[in-house]
Amino acid sequence: MALPKLETKTYTLTLPSTGEEIKYRAFLVKEQKILMMAQDSKDKKEIVDAMSSLISTCTFDKINPNTCPLFDAEYLFLKIRGKSVGDIVEVTTTCPDDKKTKANISVDINEIECNMTDEHTREIEISDGIKIIMNYPLLKDTKIFMQEGPNMVFDALESCIHSIEHGETVHNKVDITKKELTEFIDSLNTRQFEKLTSFFNTMPKLRHVVEITNPETKVTSEIILEGLDSFLV
Repeated sequence: MALPKLETKTYTLTLPSTGEEIKYRAFLVKEQKILMMAQDSKDKKEIVDAMSSLISTCTFDKINPNTCPLFDAEYLFLKIRGKSVGDIVEVTTTCPDDKKTKANISVDINEIECNMTDEHTREIEISDGIKIIMNYPLLKDTKIFMQEGPNMVFDALESCIHSIEHGETVHNKVDITKKELTEFIDSLNTRQFEKLTSFFNTMPKLRHVVEITNPETKVTSEIILEGLDSFLV
């Protein structure tokens, strides 16, 4: 006699980038095993590949993590994780009043949203007649943002620049060599460079404000948790 087939409940969320409603399900044990093995390996590529496969499978192949913005992928993964292993996550963070004491706080995944600052824009005018159009980083670009040092910013810019407009002339990235793009970025002045890097600082992110009480000083402070890593540590 065949064993019974288990039904998997589906849920709905709104995709941050487009406002489109997406159906998804919790991940299964077989999928969780793959993710856990990747996390145990400490290999960043394996972890990203496992997350990518999980997002695609759990959204019934509606979402391609290789083409959707990073913040969409992080939001989806967090919501899938919540329905799979529990909506409450325990986060350990440093208390801001003394900047040394560690404390635990409970965060409800259902309360976490993807927020964008008002001044954010993908079109950045760096001088009269020259404008740069940016693409959002993808899940596969996570390894770039894990780097330490100045190369991270330059690699992120080279990865996310979509086109450079000069008057009515549009230079698409696919038509620009890596050498040309590097030389262009190197030729920016400090103010122009800051305009470009502000794109990453203001783009949509998982962001949640929580209160934390220092167990040593008893001082209660507000902190902002940003990015997927903040909620899965």
